[in-house]
Amino acid sequence: MASQDIAVSVDQVVKHYGNFTALHGVSLDIRESEFFTLLGPSGCGKTTLLRAIAGFESVSEGHILLKGEDLTGLPPHQRPVNTVFQQYALFPHMTVLENVMFGLLRKGWSKVEAVRRGQDVLDLVQLAEFAKRKPTQLSGGQQQRVALARALAPRPEVLLLDEPLSALDLKLRQSVRSELKALQRETGIAFIFVTHDQEEALTMSDRIAVMSNGRVQQIGSPKEIYEAPVNRFVADFVGETNLLDVEIASIDGGTASVVLPGGTPFTCPAATVLDPGRGHLSARPERIRITAPGDAHLDAVVTGHTYLGTDIQLQVRLSDGEVMSVRLQNSETTSVPEVGQTIGLQLEEGAARLLAD
Repeated sequence: MASQDIAVSVDQVVKHYGNFTALHGVSLDIRESEFFTLLGPSGCGKTTLLRAIAGFESVSEGHILLKGEDLTGLPPHQRPVNTVFQQYALFPHMTVLENVMFGLLRKGWSKVEAVRRGQDVLDLVQLAEFAKRKPTQLSGGQQQRVALARALAPRPEVLLLDEPLSALDLKLRQSVRSELKALQRETGIAFIFVTHDQEEALTMSDRIAVMSNGRVQQIGSPKEIYEAPVNRFVADFVGETNLLDVEIASIDGGTASVVLPGGTPFTCPAATVLDPGRGHLSARPERIRITAPGDAHLDAVVTGHTYLGTDIQLQVRLSDGEVMSVRLQNSETTSVPEVGQTIGLQLEEGAARLLAD
């Protein structure tokens, strides 16, 4: 990819806090007009990386470039990026329009220009009719859109979003997701979005960087991250999975031959080249079919089931004591196996993957 297609380049960035290292040589490229998500649990380094891009955190080593220009060492106000935080920090004594205009006036825009631009971005986020209201007169979702409008008003090259939906309730969060993605497409600028919510990441992102312990574990499209995880952390963190201990017989050209618990041979994709020995297989619960025992990849005893609305989740135990989860679509299920019943488990093609570690 040509360098001019890259909005932000993070090059071997390290961040130390005393004896603690928050970022361990992180490198990644974020493309122009891309919705890019930093996904991971609390303390993984994703917010530290976002704050380093914004200039709120200095880097101990490495460089951060925006469209080829090295930003390392520049203070936040000299970087052509804006940030939307978890707490929207709107001024309660100002109107919605005045909140949006505030940063523009601080940057030296004339009042006429600031009013015009403020009205434009409020129209973009569908809040033009609320321009004269105070933030306290708005819902949480509307306040979030005001914060977005304020951040977009100066026409930043990149918009940084630090878990901006976390304060919203579930239904509103789901609604705002689609609005935020549509807004990113309409503005055409790169959004860098931080979240610990895997569903949020999968539904909104063009690409995702999964982070753990200050390191990037995998970068890819939502489909790649979910269907082709490279290691146990990614497989377990993104979505639900079963991690099975297997014996690796051989690997040839990215295809692994393994022996499942119970002794059944099985062939599946491999995340990397591994030596024969013990390994871990990831199998998604919704990609496992129930069949008659004795004629399947695995035999198991049903130990419980949970009604989840669209799905029924079965808990089963294999002969070696390993516990697995199986999801059945309610629309396709005519009968649910009883607790204590022995069933067969058939892994669909592409359902399982041998992981790197």
